[in-house]
Amino acid sequence: MYDLLILGAGGVGSAALWHAAKRGLRVLALDRFPPGHDRGSSHGQTRIIRQAYFEHADYVPLVLRAYDLWAELSAARGEELFRQTGLLQAGPPEGEVVRGVLGSAAQHGLDVESLTAVESEARFPGLRVPPSMAAVYESKAGFLWVERCVAAQAAAAIALGAELRSGESIVGWQPIAGGFRVTTNHGDYDAARLIITAGAWAAQLLGDLWKSRGLALQVLRKPLYWFECRDPRYLADRGQPAFLYEMPNGVFYGFPQVDSGGVKAARHSGGETVADPLALDRSLDARECDEVRAFVTSYLPGVSGQLLRHDTCMYTMSSDGHFLVDRHPQHPGLAFAAGLSGHGFKFVPALGEALVQMALGEKTTSPVEFLSLARFS
Repeated sequence: MYDLLILGAGGVGSAALWHAAKRGLRVLALDRFPPGHDRGSSHGQTRIIRQAYFEHADYVPLVLRAYDLWAELSAARGEELFRQTGLLQAGPPEGEVVRGVLGSAAQHGLDVESLTAVESEARFPGLRVPPSMAAVYESKAGFLWVERCVAAQAAAAIALGAELRSGESIVGWQPIAGGFRVTTNHGDYDAARLIITAGAWAAQLLGDLWKSRGLALQVLRKPLYWFECRDPRYLADRGQPAFLYEMPNGVFYGFPQVDSGGVKAARHSGGETVADPLALDRSLDARECDEVRAFVTSYLPGVSGQLLRHDTCMYTMSSDGHFLVDRHPQHPGLAFAAGLSGHGFKFVPALGEALVQMALGEKTTSPVEFLSLARFS
């Protein structure tokens, strides 16, 4: 009998494993794939991290806690997990992005600069901003090394006595006297508490819970692209920030160049529905690539349209685009996180901490009530 079982050891699951191990719990995480794998949602070299959250100001305390925890983990492991490059976000003055960033910054007293298109280009000559757009710059933003972060959380947990078993497929779970039983293709495991952080597979493990509330999770295919760049203006150590643009045809984002592999860019909006995460189509779709290439060649003038490589991950979307983080209403010892909707990785150490606290019946350090199922009652 374990104190805690965790189903899924990606970003949030490995974070929960780390926090449980720090508390001295006898904890086991189970996953079909090893930590830092490229079969789910937590891969592709980099993820943006930012504080002035345009999606909803209530995320800000959660991401500020995540900043502290990323720093703690980085110090404990002795490796760089976060690089502060700044972030330039551009869009219509009354659009979702610029208006949302300024609103979050005002509410929480965050340091964000408002820039005109002319001011933006003068400060960051590698980024063109249409004259009709406004821009906001957040100096404390940057990016996380995504696979490195997952591996660091798992390694830190194992060093503290946690167990992690990969290569096991989850068949199902059920309540038993004194806790829960999880069945995999290798056998059964029992625990007093259970956390489910299964990413694109959450619908399979918590499907009855969604149906009871009239909810559904949609998994989207999200390609990532790296384009050739020989212009030193785009190097991370030359002051190039990460960037995000709200355009008429979607939201596009990208990163400064961090190695010889080119500049990474992708489209945040859109995406094809994935019926089976295990059968995700990872081939290059020319139409999708051309959309991102057109953005890059239009607004990053020193970046070539020559594609160097591509990758594919998944977004698991909730019906309103916000996370689902809660205790199971019928099983209080079970906590879950699902539907991170393509903007969750930056939060994972804070979410992992909250899930362990929720599974143990404690009050969470970070406010997560706004992400509960109650909003769909």
